[in-house]
Amino acid sequence: MTAVRAAFIDALPKERLIAEYSVWSADLLRLADDLRRIGPHADVLHVDVADGHFAPAMLFFPDLVAALRKASATPIHVHLMVADSVLLSQIEQFAEAGADLISFHLENEAVADEAFALLDRLGVGAGMVLKVETPVAQVAPHVARLRFLTLLGTAIGVKGQGLDAKACDRLGEAAKLIAASGARHRIVLAADGGIREHTVPLLRAAGAETVVLGSLAFGAPDLAARMAWLKAL
Repeated sequence: MTAVRAAFIDALPKERLIAEYSVWSADLLRLADDLRRIGPHADVLHVDVADGHFAPAMLFFPDLVAALRKASATPIHVHLMVADSVLLSQIEQFAEAGADLISFHLENEAVADEAFALLDRLGVGAGMVLKVETPVAQVAPHVARLRFLTLLGTAIGVKGQGLDAKACDRLGEAAKLIAASGARHRIVLAADGGIREHTVPLLRAAGAETVVLGSLAFGAPDLAARMAWLKAL
């Protein structure tokens, strides 16, 4: 497996939660300021991309990733929520813009082999994301090819929802699949959606190695204190 840009994954913390910051929750008018503010705390920048079809939102663009790449040395994880017909071209565009890791959806399975092959040629880490209603067992054939496996805990592409009641059980199931995959490289298990002060300890206990931080971090009155709490979990 080619892992030129994905090499950062092996250096991510193992003894604490990885701090993955969602740019969607940053102040886009003052993005440079927010990047400086989170810089001492962020392990990964998370960029959501949605085409308005696969997911109801429309966000973000390769130009944003290119700008982030110029402004920050923090690894960039792009989460593609796009239709099969544009997935490969989106991978190419976001890889060219500077993404270190690109995750696409298990629901894009019809083009998954092509997507994995393209990511491998580009030297970009491959991740996969599951919608909250998709059975975890369906990802089993792909797990050994992944560097990140992300489970959504809320409906796709909509902010502000509560965590699905099955989210923790699903993480536990995914952790078992990773352990049984036989992969020699590290596969990070991530939780995305419904990330709140009362849910993070539950997700961590269920096996999450990172949670995608939105308002819990960007809206914290004392970011350093919030991150000290998170990293102690």
